Amino acid sequence: MNLRVTWVQPEDLVGHELRQAAEDGRDATAIAARWAAAGGSPAPTAAGASPGPRPDLRPLAEHLLDELAALPSPLSPAEPTSLAAIRDLAPRSPAAIRDLSPRSPAVPRPGAGPPDRLRDALHAAWLGRAAGCLLGKPVEKLPLAAIRALARATGNWPLSSWFTARGVPPALLAAHPWNRRSAATSLAENIDGMPEDDDLNYPLLNLLLLQRYGRGFTTADVARLWLDELPAGRTFTAERVAYRNLLDGVEPPLTAAYRNPFREWIGAQIRADVHGWTHPGDPAAAAAQAYRDAALTHTGNGIYGAMFVAATLAAAATGTADVHRSLACGLGVIPPRSRLAAAVRLGIESARATPDFDVVVDRLHAALGGYHWVHAVPNAAVLAAALTHADGDFSRSVCAAVSGGWDTDSNGATAGSVAGLLAGHPDRLPERWTAPLKNRLSTSVPSFDGIGFDTLAAKTHLEAVRP
Repeated sequence: MNLRVTWVQPEDLVGHELRQAAEDGRDATAIAARWAAAGGSPAPTAAGASPGPRPDLRPLAEHLLDELAALPSPLSPAEPTSLAAIRDLAPRSPAAIRDLSPRSPAVPRPGAGPPDRLRDALHAAWLGRAAGCLLGKPVEKLPLAAIRALARATGNWPLSSWFTARGVPPALLAAHPWNRRSAATSLAENIDGMPEDDDLNYPLLNLLLLQRYGRGFTTADVARLWLDELPAGRTFTAERVAYRNLLDGVEPPLTAAYRNPFREWIGAQIRADVHGWTHPGDPAAAAAQAYRDAALTHTGNGIYGAMFVAATLAAAATGTADVHRSLACGLGVIPPRSRLAAAVRLGIESARATPDFDVVVDRLHAALGGYHWVHAVPNAAVLAAALTHADGDFSRSVCAAVSGGWDTDSNGATAGSVAGLLAGHPDRLPERWTAPLKNRLSTSVPSFDGIGFDTLAAKTHLEAVRP
């Protein structure tokens, strides 16, 4: 019997890399034809493995992956990976950042205020991240039409509360079952604290990263931490490939590029929160810190997603910036002609122009639906649209992000983080979102299992004010 180790077996990666080539403009027609002639599978639509094991194709798959890596992309000048090149292209000046937001008369600076203000805001951000993630967990991987049908069946559309199986017709559940791993812990009837999720594991790891190595950590330090503290089975997509590369002796930053077709997916973006939370008022420094983390696993747009979120959160953490100014600061640190920046602008512009959020989502899916549902580009668009449309309201932010489909738990988590931070205090978050969390987080990250969000806020605050 063959063991299917998803996300890393070469014969499963070729299809994903062919799709990545199509997205970044590389001409892989001849390689695709050779792969198809040999009986190779196209990219799985939702999973990490092709329908059946084909170890006989592994030698050819490894050869074709190397050929694909050698193909030049015409998008490279507009989508560089080095931090220096990104900074050269990004609209760094205050004037350029201001111009991105019609509401922003000034670039945010570290805000003065009571000494507990930031700690309270961080508490709300941790709670918001957990609640938004938990809201999206049961419908992760489901198509947009299924998400809408399941919510409508219980009178929960537009989405305004937790998903539930109570009252959903059995035929509908049979046609669109909840996410298998999450259904037992993330429906309204069975939530009992915050269950484990990679969208919370990575912020915990990055808190540990700062505690262990400080703000001057290197990408190699991130790798060391992962090897020490992160179970390989808790990694997915680009993170699992990079982990495999580390074990094979590949060193950063090649870990992000070597036989890694998921290098522009959302994984680095879901790791960015702590970098933003701990740099209130300094989006550029937050983005640079997120870059050093992301470079272990991602390139190009995968890195931009992390930098965008970190800078957005750094602006929101001041206590003086609204959501629109915060998003503008996020855009200000990434290459403006990149696909991710264009997707974020599309999300913002669509949300500003259209009062019906379902119409906004339909437009984004029509424009960006060719990407995999975990890719950073479409998810950044729906995140930006949700935050813009909600105008800072916490419930509307997380519900809009999840109702936009694609990577529902990750988008809900990041939207909850931003909206919670903007709310500024846990008491300003509706109790229906925070009470079921029971101030308890489950995780496989050592020393954190069962920790409270108030304790996490205090630990994060220490890193934010550390000289």
